[in-house]
Amino acid sequence: MNLDRRKFLKTSGAALLPAMIPVSSVLATSMGHTQPAAPTGPAVKFFGDGEMFEPVDYLAELQKFQATTGIGRDRYGMGGSIEALEKKFTEITGKEKAIFMPSGTMSNQLAISVLSGENTKVIVQETSHVFRDESDAAQTIFSKRLVPLAKDAAYFTGQQLAEGIAALKEAEVFKTNVGAVSIENPVRRADGRVVPLEEIKKISAYCRSNNIGLHLDGARIFLASGWTGVSIKEYASYFDTVYISLYKYFGAAAGAMLCGPREVIDKMAHLVKVHGGAMYGNWANAAMALHRMEGFETRLQNAIQASKVIFAALNKLPGVKIGALDGGTNIYTLDLDKKIDRKKLRDTLRESNILMPIPDGDNRAMLMVNETLLYQPVDAIVNAFKKGL
Repeated sequence: MNLDRRKFLKTSGAALLPAMIPVSSVLATSMGHTQPAAPTGPAVKFFGDGEMFEPVDYLAELQKFQATTGIGRDRYGMGGSIEALEKKFTEITGKEKAIFMPSGTMSNQLAISVLSGENTKVIVQETSHVFRDESDAAQTIFSKRLVPLAKDAAYFTGQQLAEGIAALKEAEVFKTNVGAVSIENPVRRADGRVVPLEEIKKISAYCRSNNIGLHLDGARIFLASGWTGVSIKEYASYFDTVYISLYKYFGAAAGAMLCGPREVIDKMAHLVKVHGGAMYGNWANAAMALHRMEGFETRLQNAIQASKVIFAALNKLPGVKIGALDGGTNIYTLDLDKKIDRKKLRDTLRESNILMPIPDGDNRAMLMVNETLLYQPVDAIVNAFKKGL
């Protein structure tokens, strides 16, 4: 069951809206009946990769960081919290240099363009964000031809990559070279499944032996690391460049980091400028990321452990089945007996400040694990589900 982000938001209805607007705004209208009053305080959310702050809470978080560390103002990406964040990411990834980017799409596209040079072909996963969700930027702006492999699958293997490139050479009369390979890990369109480390090693070895640049779309690489135990630095070591999102789970309103060799990253400031991405100040996003990164991996591990206890307890209840995905990360399947009132469950949970996507007509939903699971004791969460069921 693939999770299309946009379809997910549409089909989950009002249950997902609290991630984007205040809870009180959606309680009045859902499925045509009165909703319970919204509790105060932060909600446990079984959707999303991390906390997404409302403006008033965002400002409060920045005030905390200002009081403890201090926010440094940047000017066009130079100095202040931006410089501190870039240094932080070089340490995390083990790369020579890092640069703040306004978006993940720009990070991916500029990295692929520079890595591939004059070569026109770029190999990607058919399910990847680069192939499906970046408005054909590689083709229309950077004159790159994306060649997708492994249709509808989370990843292609090292062998499939070698065979795919060999097939291209045999099939085309006027030959052009493959300049780069892009790997998304984990893959959101494959419900957050990871690319096996052994395949990454094979792909990396092949690319390096054939002088092909290798880029990691690691927007959610911290999730891959959290569930596999592979460090960010090890993942990054197999790639030339790596992009990591600042808003998926670090709480920033926008922004991304691109890390890699100095000779590549040194070209990026100019490219960001000519493509309209240079902004006078990004200190608010950088400061939030710095603030929320502190202790994040520990909080994520605590949330993972909490989810194991919660799901094990819920699986003992009649009519409830929660399962992990093969090769998955923070997305789990929830299957309820057809006799269970899915709307009542959703509404009862909301009374306890626990939000989840409403199951579909087959009484199935996808639950996502994130650090908001730490907002309440596991017993309280389990008891709220028992009450709703």
